[in-house]
Amino acid sequence: MKRAAFALTALPLLLAGCDLAPHYNRPAAPVPPRWPEGGVYPAAVDQAPGMAWRTLITDDRLRTLVVRALADNRDLRATVASVASARAQYRVQRSALLPTVAASGNASINGGRGAADVNNYSATIGFSAFEVDLFGRQRNLSRAAFEQYLATDAGARAARITLVAETANAWATYAADSDLLAIARDTAATARRALDLNQELDRAGLVSKLDVRQAETVLAQANSDIESYTTQVAQDRNAIELLVGGPVADDLLPASLSEIDSRYAVAPAGIASSVLLQRPDVLEAEHQLKAANANIGAARAAFFPTISLTTALGAASTALSELFTGGAFGWSVAPSATLPIFGGSRGGNLAYAKAQRDYYLASYEGAIQSAFRDVADALARRGTIDRQRASQRELVVASERTLTLANAQYRAGIAGYLDTLTAQRSLYAARQSEVATILTDLTNRVALYSALGADNPAP
Repeated sequence: MKRAAFALTALPLLLAGCDLAPHYNRPAAPVPPRWPEGGVYPAAVDQAPGMAWRTLITDDRLRTLVVRALADNRDLRATVASVASARAQYRVQRSALLPTVAASGNASINGGRGAADVNNYSATIGFSAFEVDLFGRQRNLSRAAFEQYLATDAGARAARITLVAETANAWATYAADSDLLAIARDTAATARRALDLNQELDRAGLVSKLDVRQAETVLAQANSDIESYTTQVAQDRNAIELLVGGPVADDLLPASLSEIDSRYAVAPAGIASSVLLQRPDVLEAEHQLKAANANIGAARAAFFPTISLTTALGAASTALSELFTGGAFGWSVAPSATLPIFGGSRGGNLAYAKAQRDYYLASYEGAIQSAFRDVADALARRGTIDRQRASQRELVVASERTLTLANAQYRAGIAGYLDTLTAQRSLYAARQSEVATILTDLTNRVALYSALGADNPAP
């Protein structure tokens, strides 16, 4: 008899250890274990991958703007609020694992003319409809909510890295467009001097009207570009202010690319691609996969009996002074069990949970593959950008020399103005391309930092 009682007592404890969720094993990463090497890719360096954004950015002005963006950007605020919501939802779901204890007290006094007064007093404490989680349904629902919270938190970290990258890129773009505006003004000034010279020569009968008209084309193009780049610089400032969440003072903006070229570091990629498993968006996808895995356990548990328990411990008396005496106390226990037999949505819910798990598995593997491509693309650009910048600088120098020679020959009367016009346009285009190349270099440094995703979660 004692053995039977012990078995009946121990059975719920043994069943409470049941977990019907599939055992989770991290899927193998569907990417090569190392970064691409050779050809356009730089040599791999055995160094800890990634860096904190304060190491990436060494300019105090840009650091100030990034700190403001992390504090005041409205999109990031919304993301942080989503994290808080997910954390609250987890706490709500987790509360189902513990009984809710409530206390109550009642009193009734009845009487009337010619009738004796009847007094009733009661006080109870206990919990009601508490589900005994024998098959892990509540535990798996709680685990799923917790993984969703972690996924949301990882998404917030990814949003922070993206915001840092967008702010750094917007700042560099402002500097690049400021350079393009300065180049357009320089070209317009040079074209104005060339036009004045051709008009003087035309009045003297030394050149044709064609030379004058050709000189006007360069000036008109430069003037048009001045207006375009003036607009672009203003829009770049608007973009920065949107990112940081407020107005930006002039002294926080760069004047040119040359003054910020050395203020952006290059994040090391290391050798192994396993760093991607810690990238926030990849972690977000993995936590969602874990949540889906836990939901399968909850859906499976729905096929088994649901046992709930209601208990109460209290006292009742006709006299308030005797409410808490020994004879006034009583207790009650009311267990109940529900066993599904036919019908219902349990089968469909389980099939849905499995399909969701497959969906998030594919999403997780896709996130790793996309992350690998991001880093590989950034490394491919990193391996060639220095040589491209050097070649672009040589092109600018050669174009300047060509224009100088063409001007000298034109003034000496041994060459037509068309050679000078062609040299002016070539130099203008070469200087614009150099600005674009430098901007590509800076944004590539930011892209590599962002692609690795190895940054501290706090500024």
